[in-house]
Amino acid sequence: MSVVTVQLGQCGNQIGQELFNVISNDSNDAQTCSPRAQGKAYHACSRERFFNEEASGDPSARAVLIDMEPKVITQTIAMAAKSGRWKYREQSFFCQKQGSGNNWANGFRVHGPRHQEAMGDLVRREVEHCDRLAGILTMMSVAGGTGSGVGTYVTQCLRDDYPHTFILNQLTWPYCTGEVIVQNYNSVLTLSHLYQCSDAILVHENDAVHRICAQLMNIKHISFSDVNKVIAHQLGSVLQPAHTAHTQSQYSRNPMGELMSSLVCHPEYKLLSLCTIPQMASSSLPYSAFSWPGLLKHLRQMLICSARMEEGIDWQVRAPSVGQGAAETRGMQELGFNTSLANLLILRGKDVSSADTGGFLDPALYCPWLPAEGAISTWRSSLPFNKYEKSATLVSNSQSLLKPLDHMVGKAWNMFASRAYIHQYTKFGISEEDFLDCFTCLEQVISSYKHL
Repeated sequence: MSVVTVQLGQCGNQIGQELFNVISNDSNDAQTCSPRAQGKAYHACSRERFFNEEASGDPSARAVLIDMEPKVITQTIAMAAKSGRWKYREQSFFCQKQGSGNNWANGFRVHGPRHQEAMGDLVRREVEHCDRLAGILTMMSVAGGTGSGVGTYVTQCLRDDYPHTFILNQLTWPYCTGEVIVQNYNSVLTLSHLYQCSDAILVHENDAVHRICAQLMNIKHISFSDVNKVIAHQLGSVLQPAHTAHTQSQYSRNPMGELMSSLVCHPEYKLLSLCTIPQMASSSLPYSAFSWPGLLKHLRQMLICSARMEEGIDWQVRAPSVGQGAAETRGMQELGFNTSLANLLILRGKDVSSADTGGFLDPALYCPWLPAEGAISTWRSSLPFNKYEKSATLVSNSQSLLKPLDHMVGKAWNMFASRAYIHQYTKFGISEEDFLDCFTCLEQVISSYKHL
């Protein structure tokens, strides 16, 4: 089954191009460097999932590119063609001459409705090229105007057009220090609206990815391209073929359905975080060796203390004992313990069948109203991913995004209380009552996660 990707705004288009690079390189490596039968099956499944086979020989990405300015789309298409391994389909993009001015309301109320038909037709044509549609992946930032505003509008239209199709939104959160003065307004408006129409929201925080680039990748002068490569690597580790509990003899045919059924068991809980181990500079890979017990021990502690990388893990944070009272559990949460609703563990590489994942079955890691054995799912692939001999990825529906979400909503509310920049939104038809509805929605989400 195939996944159609919709790349929105500058951030979404740049990450999308890096993601298809990762997927293309990884599937080609599997075909050439792995046992013939395994590599061939992996390559074929990946190609069916993400690429159309073209008569010219170069596969084309199952993607639609949308931005209100042409510069980034032109660069993205050119970089894909330059790779010589894959390309974007001709006429698979939509752009205009004027952006949304970092204003969510401009993108959502003006550009989105104005160009709805043209953007919808592009997605429809891409969907029609799929023999079987597994789901739609949208990629966007929440800080600006086009990615967040147009992206939200497009997602709502996709839900109307494809009511029974899984929709996964990949969101990039801005730096806390600020990229745009109204980024917290844009983020509140985006998240609250997506919560009504998306099946799941997978979040990457720029601050966390930046630390990975600095401390693990040893990059001295970090660019957005470096950040995008890390995000693409993490996404690829989730989306590439793997064996699930239901598909032991072949790769999963419905990756979106398996992902949703594993992680999103209640419509009140849709926020997903992601961490991958190990991550390091490519020059260090030949001199590094990893064991499954070591990787899983570190990944479990990263889950417990909401860490995004293995460097500097707080080993003092411990899971509460089973049967501990609610007051004691809340005390542990205040000390940094992260309660999970559901987790998906994805293991790739050598000797993967020997990896013992029993540590993730600990009932203390999960909320008490779900059995632990139903809250953890494991996918495996014996092939190395993106040149890592062994790697583990954890996608978590847990409290790990509670603190950044609470912080973002608090900053947006402080601005709103003083009516700062509100006129920039009201002139495009977003009223103060609309803002209040959005705050109410996210306060309910925060409350629900706090009481896991």
